[in-house]
Amino acid sequence: MATLCIYCGSNVGSDPRFLETARLVGKTLAEKNHTLVYGGGKVGLMGVVADEALAAGGKVIGIIPELFIREEREIAHPGLTELHIVDSMHERKHKMASLADGFLALPGGIGTLEEIIEAFTWTQLGIHPKPCALLNVNGFYDPLVTLLADMVKKGFLHQDQFSQLIVEEEPEAAIAQLLDRKTRLISKWMDLAK
Repeated sequence: MATLCIYCGSNVGSDPRFLETARLVGKTLAEKNHTLVYGGGKVGLMGVVADEALAAGGKVIGIIPELFIREEREIAHPGLTELHIVDSMHERKHKMASLADGFLALPGGIGTLEEIIEAFTWTQLGIHPKPCALLNVNGFYDPLVTLLADMVKKGFLHQDQFSQLIVEEEPEAAIAQLLDRKTRLISKWMDLAK
């Protein structure tokens, strides 16, 4: 059993596969007894992932800034296992990262992109030994993967760091790789600590 942080859009997007995949991610996490940690909203893909996990009997933890509730930017999900209301986006991201064993980005906007890139950066910097994955639904993350590969070619990103990022098209494969990579990263960190 693991706790996975899911980053995804507060909208559902234009491709019906985004919605289908979000449903499958929530259901898969619950069926495999994994806990979902996410942004706490009931809208968009993030609401869909939470709804599906809850419907399948899963544990769902939401983290939402108080500002978003007050200004109704994101409507807090009323039926979560746990809902943590925090003071800022920084606190939200820190809380999500501290609870998670790994990070999975579904399609989303600039917030989703910023969150998964920050988590990936923290892995590379050694701030945490937690793997990151992109769920590349219908090629959604192809431009990002191309950009990262170009960073490698141009000397701004090491190939071994780039290789740490999991890119999968199917939820079950992404989740399985996250769990496998988590075990290996923790082992590596423990070896380095000796």
